[in-house]
Parts: sequence; structure tokens; C-alpha cells
Amino acid sequence: MTALIVFAHGSSVEPANDAVRHVSAELARQGAYGLVQTAFLGGGKPELGDAIDVVVGAGADRVIVLPYFLTLGLHLQRDLPDLVVAARHRHPGCIIEVTPPLDGHAGLVGILLDRARTALQEQS
Repeated sequence: MTALIVFAHGSSVEPANDAVRHVSAELARQGAYGLVQTAFLGGGKPELGDAIDVVVGAGADRVIVLPYFLTLGLHLQRDLPDLVVAARHRHPGCIIEVTPPLDGHAGLVGILLDRARTALQEQS
């Protein structure tokens, strides 16, 4: 079974973390994925390692980590690989993959266009 984990930075402002949890819930609902978890680097719970432990405990033998980060910054270049290596050591029979961050995805331009159109309509 494959599990998806939406991995975000996390915040001490809990509504920000709840917004990411909402995205994960919508991903599960709209994509009809049965095993979707949210994880945070810091400031939110669960942390990535704990989320991986949960989904593996629920039967996942493949985990796809979806970084909810815009660009490939320090956290994705340094912190995330270290967390994934540690999880792979704890779960040697599980395949753990990481997708690229959101930057460069064609859908981002559409999102920005939508935001611009909405702002322009509100001015009218």
C-alpha cells in the first residue's frame, strides 16, 4: 500500500498548520487516496519521522513525501534528506520517495493568475 505525506515547515501559529492539514484532507478526498498524512519539520505535529512511522504501522510499504514548500531551499536540501535516511533505517522494507517542491510546476502560474484576477475584480 502506498501512503502520501504532505510535508510542510510547520508554524507556532496552529491555524497555519491546520491549513496544511486541510490540504492533506482534500488531497485524500479528491484523489481517493486512503492513506494520507500531514507532517511538519518543526512547529507542528507530527514530525516527518513520526508520520512515516504511523503510515508504515498502518501497512504502507511505499511512502511518497510531497514537500509543501515553494522552492528547494536549505530545509529540503539538508534537513529532509537526513530525515528520510533515518526513516529508511527504521523501515528498511519500505520504499520512501520525495517529490520535487512546488516551484516549477505549471499550475503555479494559473494560481497566481487567479489571485491577480480576483484582486482586480475586487477593485472594480
